[in-house]
Amino acid sequence: MIPVCERQLRPIGLPSGLRSGTLRRMRDAMNLELQSERLLLRPLSEADLDLCVEILTDPKVMKYVAAAYTREQIAEEMPVVLKRGGAGCIGIWCVADRVTGEKLGTAVLLPIPIEEEDTNWDLVGGPDLPDRETEVGYILKPKAWGKGYATEIAKRMLKFAFEVTPLEEVVAVTDPENEASKAVLLKSGLRYEGMRRAYASDCPGYRITRE
Repeated sequence: MIPVCERQLRPIGLPSGLRSGTLRRMRDAMNLELQSERLLLRPLSEADLDLCVEILTDPKVMKYVAAAYTREQIAEEMPVVLKRGGAGCIGIWCVADRVTGEKLGTAVLLPIPIEEEDTNWDLVGGPDLPDRETEVGYILKPKAWGKGYATEIAKRMLKFAFEVTPLEEVVAVTDPENEASKAVLLKSGLRYEGMRRAYASDCPGYRITRE
């Protein structure tokens, strides 16, 4: 299952001396429930099957992501996509309205596939960061489009990545025809770096580096 529109580059090594024990201590102190001006981002759970079915079976939502899934496929994959790695900082978040609690979509920090068509979930799990490039991304319900939520999500995920996790860079890719996502990435502070390989295809690549 691919709950993403954008992604990260470069093998993500840990800073010198940062090992599993440090990440475990980070996990104990880390708050994975994130807030922005209008949104609450919390780790995806089994209770979010309804959201995943709503967005991932909708051809409009999946236009620039992948072929739409069936409910049965999503239910079968749900235990896999709930996995988290890197002391919890690698995985999927549910995005909800802070006031009403309505679920609006998902956000991710995940290892990016290069010549694979989907996330390799075998790389996610345990205390260590995946030995692979990591991507940032999001998917939103149509009713949440055009309200600035995508940029708000991307900026909040990048803030988390650089202020809480050891990630040194975050990159993203999007469909060559997805002009809205290209604009979101630039507004979120990523810079365009030209075409690159990801998801077994050539696509526009973006990057932002820890300051």
